[in-house]
Amino acid sequence: QVQLVESGGGLVQPGGSLRLTCAASESIFSSDAMGWYRQAPGKQREAVAVMRSGGNANYVDSVKGRFAISRDNAKNAVYLQMNSLKPEDTAVYYCNLYRPNWGRNYWGQGTQVTVSS
Repeated sequence: QVQLVESGGGLVQPGGSLRLTCAASESIFSSDAMGWYRQAPGKQREAVAVMRSGGNANYVDSVKGRFAISRDNAKNAVYLQMNSLKPEDTAVYYCNLYRPNWGRNYWGQGTQVTVSS
């Protein structure tokens, strides 16, 4: 099975930046969709940024202009650059891979991002 491992989370002050990395254990197919989701305490998990095949990306309104998703199929990796972080960005962030060829969803274990003074 495809395994996803996130890294780059941590504690950062408001206005700071972090870059999350999602490393896949297997090759990322060109047809795969990959994205980042987050879940704050007491809230539903939400899609933050999703990139489908071809590089088209969608962002939740609250992060537009601040976050950027990118992928490097050659390195089996997906990134989330997070700038101008706000306390409301505090959540556990999860990497997701959807493989339409197999109809399968894969999830990472999550990494904690805390934005606080």
